[in-house]
Amino acid sequence: MHFRHLGRSGLAVSEISFGNWLTHGSQVEEDAALACVKAAQDVGITTFDTADVYAGTRAESVLGRALKGQRRAGYELFTKVFWPTGPGKNDWGLSRKHIMESIDGSLSRLQTDYVDLYQAHRFDTATPLEETMVAFADIVRQGKAHYIGVSEWTADQIRQGAALARELRIPFVSSQPQYSMLWRVIEEKVIPASLEEGLGQIVWSPLAMGVLTGKYLPGQPPPAGSRATDPTGSRFIARFMKDDVLNRVQQLRPLAQQAGLTMAQLAVAWVLQNKGVSSAIIGASRPEQVHDTVKASGVKLEAELMRRIDEVLGPVVERNPALTEVPDRKI
Repeated sequence: MHFRHLGRSGLAVSEISFGNWLTHGSQVEEDAALACVKAAQDVGITTFDTADVYAGTRAESVLGRALKGQRRAGYELFTKVFWPTGPGKNDWGLSRKHIMESIDGSLSRLQTDYVDLYQAHRFDTATPLEETMVAFADIVRQGKAHYIGVSEWTADQIRQGAALARELRIPFVSSQPQYSMLWRVIEEKVIPASLEEGLGQIVWSPLAMGVLTGKYLPGQPPPAGSRATDPTGSRFIARFMKDDVLNRVQQLRPLAQQAGLTMAQLAVAWVLQNKGVSSAIIGASRPEQVHDTVKASGVKLEAELMRRIDEVLGPVVERNPALTEVPDRKI
C-alpha cells in the first residue's frame, strides 16, 4: 500500500481507503462486513470512511465493532454529519445543535474517543457558515476530531470555508466528492480551488457504482445481488446504466488487459493519477473484491493509455458542473 498526505496537512492516509456507504448495516450481512474490514487491514489499508446517515447510523456501529481492539493510532477514521439521523427538525443540517449532538453519537457508535476527520456531508444553506465552522472548531479543540473536511461542496463554498478555518485556526484539509472516469465534474473548479486552499480529495465511487468493473453488460439485466438490483443503490447507479455508457465501458477491457490490470484496478488507478486526489474510497461486499482492487495502489498509467481512455469514453463522460442536489432545509 502506498500513502499520501491529505492535502497540505501532515496526516498520511492510505491512497486507497475503505468505505461502507451502501454495504455495512444494510446490503451486506455483518459477518461479511467484518471480513471485508479485516481484508482491508490485511492488504495495508489504514483509512476508513463512514457517515452517521449510512444505513440509518448502523454502518458506523458495524465499523466500530470491526475496528474494536485495534491500536487506535494505527488507523485513520473518518465520518460525516448533515443528513437526517432522526425525525426532528434539528436532526439534520449543520447547525451547532446538530453538529455537537451528532459528533457524540458518532463517537459512541464507533467506540472511539475521537475521529481523525469530521466532514460536513453537504453545504447547509439554512445555517450561517460561521455557526457551522465555530462548532467544528470547538470539536477540534475538545479533541473529538483532529481535522475538518467537507463533502460535495462547490469551489466557492470551499473557499468560504477555508477562509473561516484560517480565521479560527483549525485544520480544514479535505473535500470528498464523487469522481471517476465517468463523473469528472470536479476537474474544472473544485480541484483547482482545493489545491489553492490546501485540501486533498478523498474521492468516492471511483468505480462509478461498479459500472467500471465491466460487470454490467449492455442489453442484459444486471447480475443478481448487484448494486443495480438493490433498492437504495439502484437509484444512484441509474445514470450510468445506459447502453451507450455500458458499450463504451466494455471497450476499456482490452486497455486494462494491455496494462496488466483488471477493470476495477484500472478505474481506481485512473483517479489516483490526479495530483489533487489523496485517497480513493472503495467499498466491498466480499473480501476478494478488496484484494483485487487494492492492487491499483502505486500504479502509474502511461500518458498514451490515459489519452486512449478519454478517446473511448468520449461524450459519455459527465462533465456537467452541477453537484448532487441538496433538499431545501427551510422549516
